[in-house]
Amino acid sequence: MDTATGLGRLIGPLRRAVLLRTRRSAELPDLPEAQIELLRALSDAGALPPREVATRLRVAPSTVSNLVRAMTAAGLVERKPSSTDLRTVTLVASPHALDLLSRYDRVSAEALRRALAALPPDSRQAIDEALPALTELIEALEEQHG
Repeated sequence: MDTATGLGRLIGPLRRAVLLRTRRSAELPDLPEAQIELLRALSDAGALPPREVATRLRVAPSTVSNLVRAMTAAGLVERKPSSTDLRTVTLVASPHALDLLSRYDRVSAEALRRALAALPPDSRQAIDEALPALTELIEALEEQHG
């Protein structure tokens, strides 16, 4: 199996394993990964219009609309009307959502630390050394899309 195929097959299961371990460890709600990514975008930016969220997440505006509908009902996202144009809104993560996201990040980092500590030193070193290359890979993939 070539590197691209192997990496592609590992990404999803790795992310799901981290999310599962995180949810179980901290008894966190079962937020879909798409909702976590939307919250992360709002957390990083503070507030964004829905179209900008769609652009950042590289999804259709209708996908953001569906996510926001569910997340607003769950008290995770707030829609704030623009002070200059009442036809537009910005999205902000609720304080509750920011707390959940902080807990997800803290607990998942700890779960990864424990799992990494259980690996042989050579494997830990290989993962550590791969991080810059994985960052470059993300950038290369984003350049292909943009």
